[in-house]
Amino acid sequence: MEFLEIPLYDNDLLKMMFRFGINITFLTIIVRYLYYPVTKRKDYLFTYYLISIIVFFLCFTLKKYELDMGMALGLFAIFGIIRYRTDTIAIKEMTYLFVVIGISVINSLANKKLSYAEIVLGNFLVVGAIAIIERWWNLKHEVSKEIVYEKIANIRPENEAELKADLESRTGIEINRIRIGDIDFLKDTAVLTIYYFAKK
Repeated sequence: MEFLEIPLYDNDLLKMMFRFGINITFLTIIVRYLYYPVTKRKDYLFTYYLISIIVFFLCFTLKKYELDMGMALGLFAIFGIIRYRTDTIAIKEMTYLFVVIGISVINSLANKKLSYAEIVLGNFLVVGAIAIIERWWNLKHEVSKEIVYEKIANIRPENEAELKADLESRTGIEINRIRIGDIDFLKDTAVLTIYYFAKK
């Protein structure tokens, strides 16, 4: 049955919904249960879900035109290098963006040469790698914060210990390292970036 020369239903509908179910299941494991508990970033949670869903349906729709692998990789590269003008995306968030786009492309563009068992196993391996690195290796998440600092004498190399002690006493944070940015001698201020490990 057709409406305005477009079929109301075809055999790909069930295939699309089944693949979407696989994609959303593994996306939820990665984003909601591996990424979010560590970072608590709801803004990226929203972003990852929507980008993954849009990429999945975009790739599945374009698959109807029998795109070759070069076009698929081109699409993957375009979405993979997204940068928002308002905020610079941190390396970790960019990596998760790459992962969610990657699994969406794989789940939507896999052809008959790849079985569902192979697709599911590939997703499991990605989830397993993330779980091992995030949870069991227990890598600490380093956070940075910019501070305008007024005791400009402390930014001299020989006063590094005093600078660190002063910042730790004011912020209550155990600082790993300090990077000195812009210095304003007229206002006697300097922009410092402090790096510390985020607590669970």
